[in-house]
Amino acid sequence: MVYTVTLNPALDYEVLVDGFRAGGLNRTSREHMHFGGKGVNVSTVLHSLGVDTTALGFVAGFTGKALEDGLKAGGIPTDFVWLEEGLTRVNVKIRSGGGGGETEINSQGPAIPAPALEALLQKLDRLTGGDVLVLAGSLPAGLPGDVYQTILARVEGRGVLTVVDAARDLLKGVLPCRPFLIKPNSAELGELFGKGPLTEKEEILSCAKSLQAQGARNILVSLAGDGSLLLDETGGVRRLGVPPGTVRHTVGAGDSMVAGFLAGWLETRDYAAAHLMGAAAGSATAFSDGLAGGEEIRSLLAAL
Repeated sequence: MVYTVTLNPALDYEVLVDGFRAGGLNRTSREHMHFGGKGVNVSTVLHSLGVDTTALGFVAGFTGKALEDGLKAGGIPTDFVWLEEGLTRVNVKIRSGGGGGETEINSQGPAIPAPALEALLQKLDRLTGGDVLVLAGSLPAGLPGDVYQTILARVEGRGVLTVVDAARDLLKGVLPCRPFLIKPNSAELGELFGKGPLTEKEEILSCAKSLQAQGARNILVSLAGDGSLLLDETGGVRRLGVPPGTVRHTVGAGDSMVAGFLAGWLETRDYAAAHLMGAAAGSATAFSDGLAGGEEIRSLLAAL
């Protein structure tokens, strides 16, 4: 079972606006609401690939109920901790037609009291050997900055494979916990080393090796249009480009890559196959209007 933890999930309201004008009246030409947050996205794509998964995290209010009900209606089991106050956040993603790019407005989300965190930790106590735990995304108000380390320490010694998809100090802090997989993008990788987005292959590899030396077992770096790089724990270095296709949006592409990698790994226990499935999943979502489904993902495998 793959358990995903999204500490600050969301309803993502995506709209397409032709010729978006800041400060003026805009009308949508297409709109879509989906259930988001990085870990929730991972569970959604895993489910589409036939992998057993459960989504955990915190939800609150009528927006939290909409999120939980929507996931359950899609066949995705949930085990959220319900908060007594606040609302699960709603994020707005504005896509402008005519090459105007994407604009994101992300809400803060509810504060998390200490008893709610303890309730989540108790749910994680039932994980056993062979389970996978994915921690993904930013922290809501009220949680300490080392909460990811606290969670990883809670499952240590039980044979649980851990995956972390986060940025800056959140990611840096978990390296001594020896996560099975981390997935920075090129900008996040550069930030960790006080640099801008990395573009040179050798520099990307050098930084990835440094993260491995600090504790991460496998490092999967997403490079947008340049594909991805995997440095695995056997010392293997693999680079993949992107299959042919038209990028429609990038929201959730990195989460899809994590899900695809895990699905490939659980099916084959082979890093090359896992990397291929991860790259296919990330690209399939980038080529879609929402998160890609299993059929779309598998159809791209042959193009990599």
